[in-house]
Amino acid sequence: MGEFPISTFRTKMTQDVEMKEQQVAAAPSNSTSSSTSVLQHLKEIAVLIETGAYAREVRRILRAVRLTIAVRRKLKASVVSSFLSFALAPGSEVHQKLSSYLPKDDQNDMEVDTASSVTQATVKHSSELEIYCYLLVLIFLIDQKKYSDAKACSSASIARLKNLNRRTVDVLASRLYFFYSLSYELTGELSEIRGNLLALHRAATLRHDELGQETLLNLLLRNYLHYNLYDQAEKLRSKAPRFEAHSNQQFCRYLFYLGKIRTIQLEYTDAKEALLQAARKAPVAALGFRVQCNKWAVIVRLLLGEIPERTLFMQKGMEKALRPYFELTNAVRIGDLELFKSIAEKFSTTFSSDRTNNLIVRLRHNVIRTGLRNISISYSRISLADVAKKLRLDSPNPVADAESIVSKAIRDGAIDATLDHANGWMVSKETGDIYSTNEPQQAFNSRIAFCLNMHNEAVRALRFPPNSHKEKESAEKRRERQQQEQELAKHIAEEDDDDF
Repeated sequence: MGEFPISTFRTKMTQDVEMKEQQVAAAPSNSTSSSTSVLQHLKEIAVLIETGAYAREVRRILRAVRLTIAVRRKLKASVVSSFLSFALAPGSEVHQKLSSYLPKDDQNDMEVDTASSVTQATVKHSSELEIYCYLLVLIFLIDQKKYSDAKACSSASIARLKNLNRRTVDVLASRLYFFYSLSYELTGELSEIRGNLLALHRAATLRHDELGQETLLNLLLRNYLHYNLYDQAEKLRSKAPRFEAHSNQQFCRYLFYLGKIRTIQLEYTDAKEALLQAARKAPVAALGFRVQCNKWAVIVRLLLGEIPERTLFMQKGMEKALRPYFELTNAVRIGDLELFKSIAEKFSTTFSSDRTNNLIVRLRHNVIRTGLRNISISYSRISLADVAKKLRLDSPNPVADAESIVSKAIRDGAIDATLDHANGWMVSKETGDIYSTNEPQQAFNSRIAFCLNMHNEAVRALRFPPNSHKEKESAEKRRERQQQEQELAKHIAEEDDDDF
């Protein structure tokens, strides 16, 4: 698609906005006024996209995507239709295709500026603005729960994207990839697009589109994990190119998927680190994502033999969602096998929906080991029959099972005791001073390593203005730069609120 001078586009937009303002003054309806303000906002976003495309400034395109989030909930079919007539040439193939996806029932809610449409027909739009129109229509269809139309629109947008190789399109493309996958997931047909996602990831790699690679890798991992294909997900993850993260949201998702893969592979230490890091880095407003991270992190910590702090379950907005896992943690902490079984049965539906049922089955051994540790601390010597009774083992030969469990716990270092096979006793050794061991040193070392890692990440995340060491900026430029930084921070916060 060809490009046109920005001054022409701005002049036409200014005329169109002035005409709309006159209509608003004459219209008594509040809904029409609201729709006009949303349409004006979309036109300003269109100008921002055209400016970014003309100047090849990706940050302007990125800002346009963030501004779209603010008007997402206010979109109506009439507003989107009017914007398509403003941004695209009416009667063109793209305009007809996108308009066909919109419902026709409320087209008369708002008058379309026909004079602007006629003028706009002679103006050539850029590829970036065309892709943005695809994105806007797709977001509207998904929000209206028209998933079949959204699926068709997303497929058409991906077909159009395959013919474009411009860095200013990459930001818009990454959002389209996300909604493309979401539309198929909502219709239960996620497996159908796996081949397309792999082809898109390969194309993004060849084009050095790192944001696209990052987004598509997460979508592929989600696709595999949705069907419990953990081995394929790990093979893809291990062979995919690695680079510095560009999006905090995508990095959080990657850490969450990595934590799930490591958990299934029994690599609990790595899984715990990835899940906790994902929960920390996630925006405060991304409550659902943080709840999922904490659910898996609780299970992983229990499998490691750790007991999560009570404050983890009392976080604002998470108490109800984490209640089953709080009761499960309490059963593991006490080491009561009967209580553990009753809780697993009571919340079986919740655990199945969270896909943590298989992990909870693994916890049975940890419950027994915790109970055994409590027994070894409480008794200096106890018979294996009493051990079996306290652990509530329901096997045909509980004494033999208790002996086997005690032997394995001693071998693994879970308890410091010895077995007297002749008399059938477990003899616990005296608990020594923990400060005479290396455990405090290891605890301090892990905390120091965590702080250093966080500091290094903060330093890498710093952004410096170009040529700041060569040129000294004036007071006016400094004020303008600070104002732009404040606006950017505000939009980033708004994106963090809505992106999850």
